[in-house]
Amino acid sequence: MGFLQLNVLNQPEPLPAVGIDLGTTNSLVAIWENGRPNVVRPEGDNGYVPSCVFFPTDGPPIVGKEARERAVFEPERTIFSIKRFMGRGLADVAADLKSMPFPASSGRNGVIEFDVRGRKLTPQEISALVLEKCGEVAARASGGRALAKAVITVPAYFDDAQRQATRDAARLAGIEVLRIVNEPTAASLAYGLDQKKQGNVAVYDLGGGTFDVSILAIEDGVFRVLATNGDTHLGGDDFDRMLVAVASTELSHSVDPRKLDEPAFLQGLRLAAEKCKIELSSYPEAEMHIQIPDSNAQWRRRFTREEFEALSRPLIERTLDSCRRALSDSKLDASQIDEVVLVGGVTRMPAVRAAVEQFFGRVPHTQLNPDEVVALGAAVQAHVLSGGTREVLLMDVTPLSLGLETVGGAMAKIILRNATIPCQATEGFTTYVDNQTAIDFNVLQGERELASDTRSLGRFRLSGIPPMPAGLARIAVRFHIDANGLLTVTAKEQSTGASAHIEVQPQNGLSEADVQRMLAAAYANAKDDFAARRVAELETELGTMLRATEKGLVDARSQLDRETILDIEDAMKSAREACSTRDAQVLQRARDAFEKATMPLAAVLMDNFAKKALTGKIIGEM
Repeated sequence: MGFLQLNVLNQPEPLPAVGIDLGTTNSLVAIWENGRPNVVRPEGDNGYVPSCVFFPTDGPPIVGKEARERAVFEPERTIFSIKRFMGRGLADVAADLKSMPFPASSGRNGVIEFDVRGRKLTPQEISALVLEKCGEVAARASGGRALAKAVITVPAYFDDAQRQATRDAARLAGIEVLRIVNEPTAASLAYGLDQKKQGNVAVYDLGGGTFDVSILAIEDGVFRVLATNGDTHLGGDDFDRMLVAVASTELSHSVDPRKLDEPAFLQGLRLAAEKCKIELSSYPEAEMHIQIPDSNAQWRRRFTREEFEALSRPLIERTLDSCRRALSDSKLDASQIDEVVLVGGVTRMPAVRAAVEQFFGRVPHTQLNPDEVVALGAAVQAHVLSGGTREVLLMDVTPLSLGLETVGGAMAKIILRNATIPCQATEGFTTYVDNQTAIDFNVLQGERELASDTRSLGRFRLSGIPPMPAGLARIAVRFHIDANGLLTVTAKEQSTGASAHIEVQPQNGLSEADVQRMLAAAYANAKDDFAARRVAELETELGTMLRATEKGLVDARSQLDRETILDIEDAMKSAREACSTRDAQVLQRARDAFEKATMPLAAVLMDNFAKKALTGKIIGEM
């Protein structure tokens, strides 16, 4: 007898593996379909998810576009650019903490924790909220299919702790990471440069919060990263600050400086600067204007493109310094670069494009949207890892040297920077004092010679060494970096065979217990969180419907009968009352009744729009 497999719960199959560009400013999902990568775009939506989280007084966090909009009015509850804090310690991000609305402290393992209304949240947990929003966007675009597996991109200059933090964020969001891929490598895949027989490619990636450049060699579909360099604290935000600084200086002569420090004003100033910067990429002049605090007056200032480019020149030169170092490490000249790829929204600036073209001596690729190219490339790699037919092999490099602290505080480098990964290396060590039975290891990353000048990734202890005179014990320490750039260390005492396998838990990283605790909390509160999220979504939807209806009535009231108008007004009143209840069932009933009451209005508005669009047209033009 044959059997049919029934989907009893009527749940759609999960999405195929996708590519995610988890960005500083915006995040994006792309998927391989119809023989090419495409950005996931729900109907009526561009697919972009602002990497922004708003924490209301009550209810769950709000992520994405609505969070960004609310930030203008309530910046003290909004977190931007969380990517800059991933896998870092307090000392690493002291300057960035000044722009954060919540106090920060150092938790276990040195992980940064933000105090959000009495709840401690790590950068990983906040990034997980952004990834969950990416999943919602993908589900809306695919008929409810869940996002389960992904290739996620990171800046090439991200170290081990930052990569692990990205994996932890995905895990908290319920996403299985197939691979962590460097953003420049993903961009090359998007342009199909893996189809080239051979050649050298420079990828210049200037995003919202980070910059990096990678030099890649391509041969028969094999990507080999020769060198990478960059700056994790240089991006579009820094270009915005140039305009903010000019505005602050000029305003300080006429406005109380204390008012200029108000969070809402600073947020408005930053957004005005960003808008002005974007306009200057398309027009020779642009105006920056803001409302003065506690005043009806406004500050306006026109900037020319030449003026902004002069302000930006030091930042652009910093990117070119990184390009010089990357070329030097790869042992290539600019003339030996065959292709140049631009990534990141800031590369739309004419001054940036001109500087890159002059530096490398060739016109860079700009055919694809620089904000989308990384996500598209990640989708290509996700397709390959899921059994796709396109043949490509990525061979990235470790951006910084890895080693151990030795007696006296020096750094013994075991894996040198720009070593192709996956890779491994083994070095021998011994005891320093007689009868020593344990050794403490401090795993370091960096290029300086002293441990104090490098970054500690983690500490561990090897115990069980037999007592013997100093210098007789032989301990082999093996460093292994996997295809995702994640590090493990194994230590073995040679004379007795005693060994210990240690997975290095990076400092500023979550422990397995931390992750499990966060996952358990998410599961325990899933029902309440879902209900709270549903309330927030319905309130938002009703607010949008109310605004649209108010505007529609102004334009079409004379075309509606009195009974219809009264029905609409009653539905509007009910909708406003429902928004104050925070009850999902009440909100849902109000939303459904509102939709039914406004159908005649929608029909009139659609009819008016059609008539206006067809006015003056003849049949042959339609």
